[in-house]
Amino acid sequence: MTDTYRAVQIAAPGRLELVRRPVPQPGPGEVLIAVEACGVCGADGADIEGAAPDLQPPRVPGHEVVGRILALGPDTPDRWRTGDRVGVGRLGGHCNACDQCRRGQFQLCRNQPFVGATCDGGYAERMIARVTGLVTIPDTLDSEEAAPILCAGIATFNALRKSGAEAGDLVAVLGIGGLGHMALQYARRMGFHVIAIGRGQDIAVDALSLGAHRYIDTHAEDAVASLQGLGGARAIITTISQTDAVSDLIAALAPGGRLVLLGAGKDPLAVSTGALVGGERSLVGSITGTPWENERTLAFSVLADIRPRIETLPLERAAEAYARMRSGKVKFRMVLTMTEAASS
Repeated sequence: MTDTYRAVQIAAPGRLELVRRPVPQPGPGEVLIAVEACGVCGADGADIEGAAPDLQPPRVPGHEVVGRILALGPDTPDRWRTGDRVGVGRLGGHCNACDQCRRGQFQLCRNQPFVGATCDGGYAERMIARVTGLVTIPDTLDSEEAAPILCAGIATFNALRKSGAEAGDLVAVLGIGGLGHMALQYARRMGFHVIAIGRGQDIAVDALSLGAHRYIDTHAEDAVASLQGLGGARAIITTISQTDAVSDLIAALAPGGRLVLLGAGKDPLAVSTGALVGGERSLVGSITGTPWENERTLAFSVLADIRPRIETLPLERAAEAYARMRSGKVKFRMVLTMTEAASS
């Protein structure tokens, strides 16, 4: 192993560059990971476009990371050993000290880093990670397949678990992209009556093959009227940040139904209080989840034979991979591979 590694850092807001960096040493409660794959997520856009231009060294993005432990820092629990294949998602490891951690709400820890945003991420051959953020990766999953599950997978899996829906209930998924294509698969395997909602017919065949019982093209029909005609949705999972489209769908919830927000944005969401109060409907947000929940998501993915549909590019083509993700042309997740990791 050499004393340097390749990394893709944010040279300026919106611009990525490939560099070599000295290999860091893990501190207390940390490990050094040899990265094997890293997903390119839509949330990377805010990190890359909004990066602090004066940050030194520049930030390395990426928060869907799979690799093997190369070195252990001091005070590392015995459960982790060199050679273990592990993952790290958006949440970089809870502190075990704040009020949220004391309540067991580790996903809401106030003192954990956001990987790729407030600490360096996985667009690199090496990465430092807190042990409290580590996820064990099943041997039956390829690293490239596992990477998107650490973000898009757990986000949609947990959203469905929080939706209040039971087997046989009608569940709609708004937005059939990187998140939505995972939500459709999980929803079908969980036994729901699955409705996919998107724009245009170009995605219809994919939506049905991923698990939807029916596809609603909002360019051709009124999604609210269509869902109401089916009795209303027990749950709607929204993966987009266009608040006007989300607001409209509240009326499509059945009484007691729940709309779960995954697409985060800054625009306010208009809500009809009458629709919520009159039908005892609810609106909730859902973040990704804890390492334990991530391991449950991975295990269910293996059990139910659920995999992300991915395209791969090597690390040195990260800028191209990022641009392709931003274009919306990827079906459905882009993943970087560390093709030179063994010789670096």
